[in-house]
Amino acid sequence: MQLGIASPEEIRSWSYGEVKKHETINYRTLKPERDGLFCEVIFGPTRDYQCACGKSKRTSERQARCDRCGVELTDSKVRRERMGHIELAAPVVHTWFFRNTPSKIALLLDMKSKVVEDIVYLASYIVVDPGNIEELYKGRILTEQENSYYQRLYGPRRFKSLTGAEAIKYLLQELDLEETYNELRGELMNASKLKREKIVKRLEVVESFIKSGNKPEWMVMEVIPVLPPDLRPMVQLDGGRFATTDLNDLYRRILNRNSRLKKQFEQRAPNLITKNEKRMLQEAVDALIDNGRRNRKPVMERNRPLKSLSDLLRGKQGRFRQNLLGKRVDYSGRSVIVVGPDLQMYQCGIPREMALILFKPFIINAIINREPDGNESPTSKISIKRAKEMIEEGHPIAMTELEKIVVEHPVLLNRAPTLHRLGIQAFEPKLVEGKAIRLHPLVCPAFNADFDGDQMAVHVPLSAEAQAEARVLMLASKNILAPKDGKPIVTPSQDMVLGNYYLTIERSGLPNEGRIFKDMFEVELAYEKEEITLHTKIFVPIRTLKRYRFNKEDYHKYILTTYGKLIFNTIFPDGFVYLNEPTHENLIKETPSKYFLDIRAELEKLGPDGDSKQVVRNFLDKFVEIKNNQKVPEGKYAEPNPFNKKFLGLIISEIFKQYGLAETSKALDKMKDLGFKYSTLAGITVSAFDIVVQKFNPAYSTSEEKQEATEMLIKFINKFISPHDPLYKELIVYLNNSKDQTFKERLLKVCDKIVLKYDEEFAIYGTITQDEKRKHIIALWTKAKEVIEEVIKMDVKNNFKDNHIYMMSDSGARGNIANFVQLAGMRGLMAKPSGEIMEIPIKKSFREGLTMSEFFISTHGARKGSTDTALKTAESGYLTRRLVDVAQDVIVSEEDCGTDRGILVSDIYELDEETSSIVVPFRDRIVGRFAAKPIMHPETKKVIVNANEFIDENKADQIIEAGIKQAYVRTLLTCNSHSGVCVKCYGSDLSTGKQVEIGEAVGIIAAQSIGEPGTQLTMRTFHLGGVAGDDITQGLPRIQELFEAREPKGKAIISEIRGKVVAINEERDNRMQIVIRNAVEEKTYLTDSGKLPIVKVGDEVEPGQRLVEGLIHPKELLRVTTVEDVQNYILAEVQKVYRSQGVEISDKHIEIIIRQMLQKITIVNEGQTDILPGTIMSKSEFHDVVNQCIKNGKQPPIAKPLLLGITRASLRSDSFLSAASFQETTRVLTEAAIRGKIDYLEGLKENVIIGGLIPAGTGLVENVEYEFAEEVEE
Repeated sequence: MQLGIASPEEIRSWSYGEVKKHETINYRTLKPERDGLFCEVIFGPTRDYQCACGKSKRTSERQARCDRCGVELTDSKVRRERMGHIELAAPVVHTWFFRNTPSKIALLLDMKSKVVEDIVYLASYIVVDPGNIEELYKGRILTEQENSYYQRLYGPRRFKSLTGAEAIKYLLQELDLEETYNELRGELMNASKLKREKIVKRLEVVESFIKSGNKPEWMVMEVIPVLPPDLRPMVQLDGGRFATTDLNDLYRRILNRNSRLKKQFEQRAPNLITKNEKRMLQEAVDALIDNGRRNRKPVMERNRPLKSLSDLLRGKQGRFRQNLLGKRVDYSGRSVIVVGPDLQMYQCGIPREMALILFKPFIINAIINREPDGNESPTSKISIKRAKEMIEEGHPIAMTELEKIVVEHPVLLNRAPTLHRLGIQAFEPKLVEGKAIRLHPLVCPAFNADFDGDQMAVHVPLSAEAQAEARVLMLASKNILAPKDGKPIVTPSQDMVLGNYYLTIERSGLPNEGRIFKDMFEVELAYEKEEITLHTKIFVPIRTLKRYRFNKEDYHKYILTTYGKLIFNTIFPDGFVYLNEPTHENLIKETPSKYFLDIRAELEKLGPDGDSKQVVRNFLDKFVEIKNNQKVPEGKYAEPNPFNKKFLGLIISEIFKQYGLAETSKALDKMKDLGFKYSTLAGITVSAFDIVVQKFNPAYSTSEEKQEATEMLIKFINKFISPHDPLYKELIVYLNNSKDQTFKERLLKVCDKIVLKYDEEFAIYGTITQDEKRKHIIALWTKAKEVIEEVIKMDVKNNFKDNHIYMMSDSGARGNIANFVQLAGMRGLMAKPSGEIMEIPIKKSFREGLTMSEFFISTHGARKGSTDTALKTAESGYLTRRLVDVAQDVIVSEEDCGTDRGILVSDIYELDEETSSIVVPFRDRIVGRFAAKPIMHPETKKVIVNANEFIDENKADQIIEAGIKQAYVRTLLTCNSHSGVCVKCYGSDLSTGKQVEIGEAVGIIAAQSIGEPGTQLTMRTFHLGGVAGDDITQGLPRIQELFEAREPKGKAIISEIRGKVVAINEERDNRMQIVIRNAVEEKTYLTDSGKLPIVKVGDEVEPGQRLVEGLIHPKELLRVTTVEDVQNYILAEVQKVYRSQGVEISDKHIEIIIRQMLQKITIVNEGQTDILPGTIMSKSEFHDVVNQCIKNGKQPPIAKPLLLGITRASLRSDSFLSAASFQETTRVLTEAAIRGKIDYLEGLKENVIIGGLIPAGTGLVENVEYEFAEEVEE
């Protein structure tokens, strides 16, 4: 698809006639006026095959026009496609070409845009022929006064000056593009840097016009097209008034002014009057094309600016985003969702009434084609009309046909906002009563749905291909893994987790503990007779559990387990390991042998006196309860924990790895059923009195515990008060005398006394500043809350056994330790609305109840939370939109790009290796990748993985076991594919765990995977109270900063050279001077006030290394280091933000976005080509140019890499349709028109806009194989 500027001839060729009058319709007859804006002669009849005067109706085919009124007899729908035109009395300049910055006309004519504007609006004159007058020269700008002065002085014939669009047109026609191009090329050779930039800009425009074949004078219009009338309709309202589209008003103004100007020309009106009319005509056309653009006042009606043609294209409600990228669809419905616990994974419940309408065409087809049954006459065929009536009546025949149709016909369910591809999934409908859609509880996390009033939309795939695609690719039971990290997304949650947790609890000391049963049935019987509970420890022969993975030699032994665990293990497929404890070893390898009892062998050990009861007792005594992170005594084992949410997730991954999709979804359904059943039977409740803290409560504590509490408090005091301080002794005395008070009371008393000391130091002695006092107090209360948190954690862990709230938080069903701290400990410090932390803490917990002032302080936080959430949703949505736009054309296009490069991956650390924690482990970074170089065992030198070999889970385990800490892998950052990426550089498709397929739209998946968790990131920038330089940007703003390649807040200084730090000197204003020297040069850096250096004198530094605290600006890093360093930096920084919030995202998604940010290069030296220096082009285009030069023996151009933020990268897209539908629509289209740009429709967006199949999946021609069925003889 190509864009260009339309010439006047072309505009006339589109038109079906000239619009001469400003009238629209006759208000008496309501018929369109002739030659008006709705004229039937020009645009076609308003009624099918009827003329305006009523003489001719649809008669014979011969008569094409009515001979009386001249209206063509045809379909009325031509009024949607036939254009008209208006012949202007004076030319006008197209506003896009002189109002957009930089102004194209100004660049071409080498004038200032303000001057061009003055000429266009007839405020200045330009001399085009000075005659022989010395003081005038060609191109001189004259004001109104100067022009009339010279006219009077020399007479109007001696020189020629023009104004308005005529002047611009004359100048553009005079322009010789080829000559201008050659002149500018010559000037470029020896121009200064500043001039050079301007010349390059002009050259670009001149070159665009030469290459595209557009003529510059076409930017001035003599004739303007009129939109077809049905695209700017006029409708009658109830009161006899008319509502009309704004465009009609804008056209009407043009026609009024145009006819007035024609009349003035005929009457030879004075120059002043026609000049004013010309200006008004120019403004009227400007308003039509782009109303209210840049500092011109918009044309208003009843205090509302009229919508111009540009407004119809621009923004969310514009043509691109509203109608081309988002279309309404037929056969859809929406309703509230309720839970459907009885459904299978691939089913959803659709209300009967809704299904009748959704499947209407299918039902009608089935009714009219059905075979009549015995009671009906064989000739009675049902008409379509009757079939529709039967559906509306809810006739039994319609219902029967509906039942048959829905069986094999999947529907799509969608919940807005659709943040990732799992927001739309396919289900088989099951007809239900009522009006609510039923949803399977396990698919809720994927949709982020809950049943508090959420609504969902249903769509029916109509064609056979669409149904096949829905069934094969989109069925909910096939979407088990999340595309963002390859982990299961359908993990049980809430009650399901709680039920399975309760089921797998093991308790000591229950009646009938250690009983040996014959088999599972006997256990069941004992349970039903209430001889044992779900949690009683019992023995079962291993030979009766043959469907699980046990060694044959263990068949004669017994396993120590519980009835609950026996039930839990029934959900697994045959051959799976028997799970007895939530450990990696049990899940991956086998059931630990410590649970196996060989009774015969034990009896033999005891000799003739031993009995089996003794054997069982001894065996049970080996398992002890572990408290307070104690060590397990020698020869004993810790009691196994119940199975929590995390472990259930691991089980699902493991089943998926071993058995694939079908078995996993079966096991999930069974796990859900068990969870619901046993969370009901568990009868778990919550009460305010469940929140108890026994630890260090004098009523319950032993003297050892009291001593332990005092020691903790002394340790706390030591952090803030020196032993030589008089207050120290006072506090120790208080602690020794207050052992009968609770731990919290003592701690708060200590804190209050320390705060008082800080107040005195500031107010009375003046030894500390206000800022220091603030810092100290905040540190004190923060530490106090931490200590209380520690105590509560210890307490809860040890006395939890039957605490229901603890069971909920430990199982992962709901809540966490932090809730306990607020419920039972103290709420701690709160932030002011400004984000500053207040010095006064909330000392009470919710359990004790807050005081009035504490309650008031809390409201700040609560309100900030609510506003943050609302802002965050919008910000996160906009981030996703930008990411989708920048990555939408990245598709897997080939098997192998043939590159031999890769990047070295290892653990990503928080700050540095010595001191901080790992953010992304090495294993996560290599699984599902191809090796770029062979990976060998460091000791045996055996090759574990060859170059270009796939690293699966097993290979990754071998690499880790070999102690390898880093490896070269193929990555998208070094992929050489011309368009898209290749399979080898991408690796595995995370949602299937297998190698990615050609045609997968990995760019969109990457954008969704990064954008979807965006709402979970925080919005805040933390202020540690009035102290500048301490603000750290985190969460969503940090992600935006990185992807937009902006200068970060609190930027760090980086070294530009490799060398040694030779001096660090203190300057005034708290600034530091850092000097770095090597054999060749020396560099001096001055830090910002208060920023501390992180290097010491004598340190060796590399280019790009930070010298002070802070964040690195990626563009500066690119200037002093390599592209690879910048890529690794952005990748690591993005991962840190997500991982710190507990969100796991695979590296490859972030790599795709970074790849797109570095897709362009800037030409530094043009070599022997005609590319302009400073031109920005894509890498692939550049490589083509270089290869061409080398082939022809010319000197190739030199370029440097360019880092663009995602917004700029999207707007620089090779496709103008994609860029125009993103942002700055008019600017993008203007550029494209001047260049005569061709859109090759390679991305997804372009194809959606023109209504084609997207070039991904089955839309890629290479991917579709046609198989012709051979005739089968029966």
